[in-house]
Amino acid sequence: MGLFDDFSRFFEERLDEFLKNNPHLELQALEEQLRQQEQDTLRLIANLQLEEKRLKDEILALAKEIQLWHARIEKAKKAGRMDLVKPAQEREAALLRQGNQRWGQMEGVKQRLLQAKELVGRYQQKRKEVQAQAAQAKAAQTSATDFGWNNPYNYTRTSSNYAVDSLDQQFQQWETDDELEQMKRDLGR
Repeated sequence: MGLFDDFSRFFEERLDEFLKNNPHLELQALEEQLRQQEQDTLRLIANLQLEEKRLKDEILALAKEIQLWHARIEKAKKAGRMDLVKPAQEREAALLRQGNQRWGQMEGVKQRLLQAKELVGRYQQKRKEVQAQAAQAKAAQTSATDFGWNNPYNYTRTSSNYAVDSLDQQFQQWETDDELEQMKRDLGR
């Protein structure tokens, strides 16, 4: 088990190091996660819209049935059939309660639908932010590679310029990591 743990730890460290050196890849993974969450939420929205339609149809059917029983109550009153009036009124009251219950369910579905739509908007906004940061990180990495230590043309610079470039690169890495952590915290809320 110890060998497996060492092996696993080694790969985790290499992966962390790789992602630290390539922050745009971590941002791409975050973007893909946001895209998946957005798709899941869009499926939820479709299901909620179907549920809302079903509840509306039930409410309309109940309204028609309530109208029918209301008319029967009036007809029974006019005919003097008091033995039918009370049970018909009870039926009408039960249908009204059922209609009110369905109405409350529909309002709950509408609220969840509204929240899901807002969530999709937030996912889309976060994805745009992540895309921009990934592009920025990739550009910074490309810039660091093009103008960094690996560029043979930089060897003509003075040693003090190397220190500034290295410091700038460290700050860029730190700022990118900080922004990534902030986005992770924002998504966690």
